Amino acid sequence: MDSERADSARAFLAAAGWDGAKLSPLPGDASTRRYIRVTRNGHTAMLMDQPQNAEAAPCPPSATPDERRALGYNAVARLAGADCGRFIAAARFLRARGLAAPEIYAGDITKGFVLLEDFGDDLYCDALGDGGAEDDLYGAAIDAIALLHAEPAPSQLMPEMSLHAYDQAACLAETDLVTEWFVPLALGRRARQDEVEEHRALWRDALASLRGHAPVFVHRDYHAQNLFWLPARAGVARVGLIDFQDAVAGNRSYDLVSLLEDARRDVTPDLALAMKQRYATTVRQRGQELDGEAWAAEMAVTAAQRNAKIAGIFARLAKRDGKPRYLSYLPRVWGHLESDLEHSALANLRAWYDRTIPREKRRAGVEEGVAA
Repeated sequence: MDSERADSARAFLAAAGWDGAKLSPLPGDASTRRYIRVTRNGHTAMLMDQPQNAEAAPCPPSATPDERRALGYNAVARLAGADCGRFIAAARFLRARGLAAPEIYAGDITKGFVLLEDFGDDLYCDALGDGGAEDDLYGAAIDAIALLHAEPAPSQLMPEMSLHAYDQAACLAETDLVTEWFVPLALGRRARQDEVEEHRALWRDALASLRGHAPVFVHRDYHAQNLFWLPARAGVARVGLIDFQDAVAGNRSYDLVSLLEDARRDVTPDLALAMKQRYATTVRQRGQELDGEAWAAEMAVTAAQRNAKIAGIFARLAKRDGKPRYLSYLPRVWGHLESDLEHSALANLRAWYDRTIPREKRRAGVEEGVAA
């Protein structure tokens, strides 16, 4: 944080009643957001610092699919206007439903600061790494999703702030990242136009099968590094939620896939199956229909789309943003994607990947990128 930004942060904290607080920055990740723990008189809170910039400007709702696709990576976040105002609105929406989003203490949307509840340090990934009970933690996370899916996605998070649709145009913008960023990494050349067009057409056909279900609130980054374990609370409130500012109205399978096909940690097949069954049982008990075979296909398509997107994102983070550490996750991501593509609904896409990016090239590109 430069000196001017630091001065703005301290002025914001002073106005919020935290003048003179000690600031302890937390490690960053892939985004431009920064989190800083603030401590004063024995109390703590979390300062979210989200600098406003042109790249995060929202796309006009009237934009055509091609214009939206041209946004490239993070198209959905830009459509959603990934800013502090959206974080605050989403937090209030989630808390109103009994979910543990952080309480908002203060916010300056114009300058990009939010002061919020500090959930502590017990991220799911740490609690699980310490030998925590996987069934309990993952079960609570699944129950939180099921509760969120008990009602359709709202059209608005608050007046004049829509919950944007995670639609086919947005999904195609994300799968385009494979040809834009991963193909050059793996093959050492740009994707040919015919390869790009065939890839996009095959994804368009596959994604068409996801239509027909009422959209739900999709966190969009629901995994063990974005969840806190709060065992002193009860029920779904034990699952602390963060990083939901890019939430959209989308497919009910997306957050399940994000949790169970985690790019950063392994989830055993038995645990993943048990959690899918837990979700299915819960929603059926609420009277919601869930056809087994159709849902399996839906899960496969959703999972494949997400993992293809991640392969492109991590290649981009490595090559464009100078963050090669993300390449170390790609073998796991490709393992998920290859498993997803085994479903018959994705046979044509599986053939495209096997023909265009053979399995040995997927690994070789990653290894060379890490070495570089």
